[in-house]
Amino acid sequence: MRSAKRVLVTGAGGFIGGHLVADLLRRGYDVRAVDKKQPEDWYQLHTGAQNCVANLMLLSECRQAAAGMDQVYNLAADMGGMGFIETHKAECMLSVLISTHMLQAAQEAGAERFFYSSSACVYAADKQTDPNVTALKESDAYPAEAEDGYGWEKLFSERMARHFREDYGLDTHIARYHNVYGPYGTYDGGREKAPAAICRKVIEAALSGRHVIDIWGDGEQTRSFMFVDDCVKGTQKIMHSDVVEPLNLGSDELISINDLVTMVEGFAGITLERRYDLGAPQGVRGRNSDNTLIQEKLGWAPSITLEDGMRQTYDWIYRQMVNP
Repeated sequence: MRSAKRVLVTGAGGFIGGHLVADLLRRGYDVRAVDKKQPEDWYQLHTGAQNCVANLMLLSECRQAAAGMDQVYNLAADMGGMGFIETHKAECMLSVLISTHMLQAAQEAGAERFFYSSSACVYAADKQTDPNVTALKESDAYPAEAEDGYGWEKLFSERMARHFREDYGLDTHIARYHNVYGPYGTYDGGREKAPAAICRKVIEAALSGRHVIDIWGDGEQTRSFMFVDDCVKGTQKIMHSDVVEPLNLGSDELISINDLVTMVEGFAGITLERRYDLGAPQGVRGRNSDNTLIQEKLGWAPSITLEDGMRQTYDWIYRQMVNP
């Protein structure tokens, strides 16, 4: 019975983790939610879950977290948007301790399935030099030239998951997330990603009457962004599939940062003067997800358009800023 399954979600106090815990509870799972932050600092705290605080860089605490669990979703990592991962590379790479220790703990606990949240940052930079980028397919991760710091940790941890499957029989599954966004996540403080940062900046301009926005780079860099509800559904679909190789999980709706700003300006009903900071962290020039493989293997495609998802994100951030 699915309702009898005991599921561990690490990084449960984070953005995607909080949404995943909510959906698993709705589906009748018995959920243990673990994060290093104190519960009052979690983005979402679900009373139906067993909520625990642990330092998952330590093998002993990973073992406690995984004990008795049938399935493990490992989303825990020290990460953020481009402004964070470009300036905290060692900190990002230390997440390898979480990744390897959780694999070891899940295998020792006899977990039936293990999910690892990887990233599009594993892809070679020389395939992402043009805003009109060719969508990245899974095989583009090799020969390896991952994004320095964060991307290399993700790629290494993918290989660890593969070898735990091959050597120990742990049923591992991997998604390469592409720029997930939505409500109940960070929108300030330095770890926020572009969709949330742009929403915050436009709302600040609207509330203050100072109609100016600072944009990192020239604004012509492109990305595809996946709404968090699609991410949660795709994550579970991958977890319960027989696909063991990494799969892209993202949208293929490509947009420039300038056009994303224009979209959010429309939500606010204002037009802003744009100031471009060419010295700020920008990441690659273009990144898009090739969803051919996941569509062929699992029949998955994102269901929420960028405009609909951004509208929900904007409305949530607006409420937080008006009523902090």
